[in-house]
Amino acid sequence: MKKEINKEAKSRERSESGTLEEYLQQRHTAKTVEAYRREIEAYIQSFPKARTAVYKDIVEYLGALRKRYTNPKTLNRILCSIKAYYDFLNYSGKRKDNPARAIFLRDNRSRDIQLQDLFTEKELESLLERKERFNLLTYRNRVLTGLLIYQALLPTELENLTINDINLDHGTIYIKGTSKTNSREIPLKPTQIMLFNQYINEIRPKLLKGSLDQSLLIGSRGERVKGEDITKHVKRSFKGKFKGRKVNVTTIRQSVITNLLKAGNDLRIVQVFAGHKYPSTTEKYKQTNVEALKTAIAQYHPIR
Repeated sequence: MKKEINKEAKSRERSESGTLEEYLQQRHTAKTVEAYRREIEAYIQSFPKARTAVYKDIVEYLGALRKRYTNPKTLNRILCSIKAYYDFLNYSGKRKDNPARAIFLRDNRSRDIQLQDLFTEKELESLLERKERFNLLTYRNRVLTGLLIYQALLPTELENLTINDINLDHGTIYIKGTSKTNSREIPLKPTQIMLFNQYINEIRPKLLKGSLDQSLLIGSRGERVKGEDITKHVKRSFKGKFKGRKVNVTTIRQSVITNLLKAGNDLRIVQVFAGHKYPSTTEKYKQTNVEALKTAIAQYHPIR
């Protein structure tokens, strides 16, 4: 009898674990999912009553880890993993609160946006000029790059886009919310509308090769393009394009948001555009010229 109960308990654990992984996969890149899953498993093993834990329990758990880990990034990753775990419990109806939500670590990580390392609108648009080896991928990658440099989308948001999220008649695109961003509907540029129309109606069906996948971005084998593939594509495609500055999905997004604020757009409007959940996130992009100069001097001045 006991063996049957144990088997049933283990079966439930495996079922819940699988559901948790599916939940994470829908919201994060494969690399992040792997890291979060590892930290969540360690947390549950170290604290068997994790499902019913309260704020104090989690603070004590993190406090114990501070003696083991000195790198703020490691501790922050663990905290983010725990928050994701309780978000999942909320999502699956097993809890109605997230006891870790109000916990923030005080560390020495710089959260300022390095304005001197970002790109102008002209520099961003030059990314569209990259030539591709295969004609079909030329259109797909221009659609992808356009969504990065004009709408500042995250890899996960790009991966989750479907053709139903595009409204060419109204010239808009609907972005589903993620764990980091809110959902929103934002306009497409006029040049994007023409490109999207050709891609969706002519190029995408050829890439699908008979597949019924509804994803907007399709790979050369007819499959959905994943977030981690987008990250790798951007790094590989634009490596070394701007000397001393890295071109990746993060710096592109930061550049777009910074340029919008520099152009005098209202903070709230930019917050909605970027999908930021809190105004404070958008405010990080409003460093003054003096602050940007100080940062540049600290980074590049030979006497340090």
